[in-house]
Amino acid sequence: MTDAAHRPNDLLLLAGKVLSLMMQGIMVLAAIGLLIAMPVLVIFRADIVAGVAAEMGPQAGEFPLVPAIAVMALALIAVALIFFFFGKLRQVIDTVAEGDPFVPKNADRLGLMAWLLLAVQLLGFPIAAIGMYVSDWAEAVEDVNLTFDVGIDIEGMLMVVILFILARVFRLGAAMRDDLEGTV
Repeated sequence: MTDAAHRPNDLLLLAGKVLSLMMQGIMVLAAIGLLIAMPVLVIFRADIVAGVAAEMGPQAGEFPLVPAIAVMALALIAVALIFFFFGKLRQVIDTVAEGDPFVPKNADRLGLMAWLLLAVQLLGFPIAAIGMYVSDWAEAVEDVNLTFDVGIDIEGMLMVVILFILARVFRLGAAMRDDLEGTV
């Protein structure tokens, strides 16, 4: 094939690599923000509680600071999982760019990517449960109605299944290639 025939694929791979790097950068910024916010909430807990009480009145009781920190900690775990997901995606993209994607390592990478996304999906449940607790507090204090979706993200779960299937396809493709090379 000519270089022109490879150009669209090269641009697509470049875009995938750039987007993966950008997403990892965003995850680093999110992690830094969470790592700063959690200790700030702990250090300035008394000031935060006093500020909430001054703003909302004594009926506010104590602001649910521990649940807020728990949500941040779970979000930090999700951010780390997503960071590693995009790192694995970038490694798969690199092997495609090299012209040798059907290697056992890519099957392992795709399988790990599926597990990482599944973990992110499952983290949504405790985050939503804590969110409902905070929502109950907000409603009791100022009749504020906060809503949290609790459930399975169909698109996310579909992506998990697709990644597990792709991992099998890549594993089978690598095995078939090895068998073919052994017979030649």
